[in-house]
Amino acid sequence: MFRTLPLLLLSLPALANEAPPPGVSGSTYIQGGLALALIVALIFGLAWLAKKLSGGKGFGQGGMKIVGGVALGPRERIVLVEIGEDWLVIGIVPGQIRTLHRLPKGNPLPTDLAENGDKPFAHWLKTVTERSRHD
Repeated sequence: MFRTLPLLLLSLPALANEAPPPGVSGSTYIQGGLALALIVALIFGLAWLAKKLSGGKGFGQGGMKIVGGVALGPRERIVLVEIGEDWLVIGIVPGQIRTLHRLPKGNPLPTDLAENGDKPFAHWLKTVTERSRHD
């Protein structure tokens, strides 16, 4: 052990003269940041182009529009959906979606709607449920 100690002491000045390993320069960080900004800008640009090419509609809508809806409970809803020239009244419950009624698009609203102050869909739903109870 004592024989290797002088050899180690002689090699210390040689190790001290070596230059430290080069670090990452500031220009490398700038180059990486600009590349990241270019990629993010490219993603937003392609999303904008896809929206313009699809006519401004969201993906998968295909002529459907939700006209109104009523929550019946925490997980139950009735929704009025416009598809083409039809309105569909759809019941939505966990694990199931059913068409409850189909009617032509844009039926005129009853005159007593303005007096009630109700929303059109809520008023229509009220009249349909009253009719079904009387039948």
